[in-house]
Amino acid sequence: MLNSLDIPKRPEDTRVVVAMSGGVDSSVVAGLMKREGYDVIGVTLQLYDHGEAVHRAGACCAGQDIQDARRVAERLGIPHYVLDYEDRFREKVIERFAESYIAGETPIPCVACNQTVKFSDLLETARTLGADVLATGHYVRSRLLDGHRAMFRPVDLDRDQSYFLFATTQEQLDFLRFPLGGLTKPQTRELAREFGLTVAEKQDSQDICFVPQGRYADVIERLKPNAAEPGDIVHVDGRVLGTHHGIIHYTIGQRRGIGIATGEPLYVVRLEAEGRRVVVGPREALGTREIVLREVNWIGPGRLSDIPPGGIELHAKVRSTRPPKPAVLRLVEGQAVIDLADGETGVAPGQACVFFDDDGDGARVLGGGWIERTIPVNSGLTAPRAEAATVVPL
Repeated sequence: MLNSLDIPKRPEDTRVVVAMSGGVDSSVVAGLMKREGYDVIGVTLQLYDHGEAVHRAGACCAGQDIQDARRVAERLGIPHYVLDYEDRFREKVIERFAESYIAGETPIPCVACNQTVKFSDLLETARTLGADVLATGHYVRSRLLDGHRAMFRPVDLDRDQSYFLFATTQEQLDFLRFPLGGLTKPQTRELAREFGLTVAEKQDSQDICFVPQGRYADVIERLKPNAAEPGDIVHVDGRVLGTHHGIIHYTIGQRRGIGIATGEPLYVVRLEAEGRRVVVGPREALGTREIVLREVNWIGPGRLSDIPPGGIELHAKVRSTRPPKPAVLRLVEGQAVIDLADGETGVAPGQACVFFDDDGDGARVLGGGWIERTIPVNSGLTAPRAEAATVVPL
């Protein structure tokens, strides 16, 4: 007989390692697991340590948050360990973040952190502690389907974190549990009050944890002192409109702070790192229908390589704040290409494109990939097309 975590053991014989960031979500996960009678161990990762992180609201995994996690563990009466992951976090997340920005991309370090440090290194640590599962405070759902766990969007779509978990492998997904997927945020806070946790009203983290006040360029210039090299600001029609002090100060779709005045609204259309050019143009120049992906992770039914020549219909999400929209996923000479039925604007290389079988709260996460490049609507270019698309089988 399976327990509530789908493990064939009694709760008291099932060891659960909870990744505790010091926030309300992971704290409630620890409380729920303890209340259900599981053998719970809390683990907190120290990922970085800059002075502002100690008391800065909206941070995680440093200073005050570690103290909060420790107090929650004491309140719940569970063992708690703090692991120093600073070196691997710097190497696998912070350094890659900086290199991606220098290459003219707009990276998402939270995905890289889940992909490497949390769901790889921490997961292995959980195994060495004898854990049956690793539980986190992410708002997604998972359940057994054909012998393996499948990932689904949560009940509370305002808290949906599936976009940041697309790189989770099937092996990792089978070991992970997400107890908050069926709850809303207000329900989670109410449980925190019920458990008597001091973090019940704690502010959610907002910025990228290692970027104080959202100043990305400051962090990159500190890590890579020669990264901010000047170059030209060029209109899509070829006119040189001015100069800039480094492409790291710009992102695709940006309108304000470009540094030029032409009497017309201009947007950053693309960043050409090799030539240090910031290319700008009217809003319509931001439109794209086709996206070429790299490093695609597939956790849907079957195998990615079995996609038929015409591709498969699904829903794609190109920004964490945008809803999934109808699209077709095709393989072109072994590379994944997404055709967006209605197009999108401001799609940036380095961001993620995540696949779903639907767009509702019960949608299954099929995987995703990193955006390598986009093909503008009016470019005259296109990836080779195949025949009619097929609906993905479930």
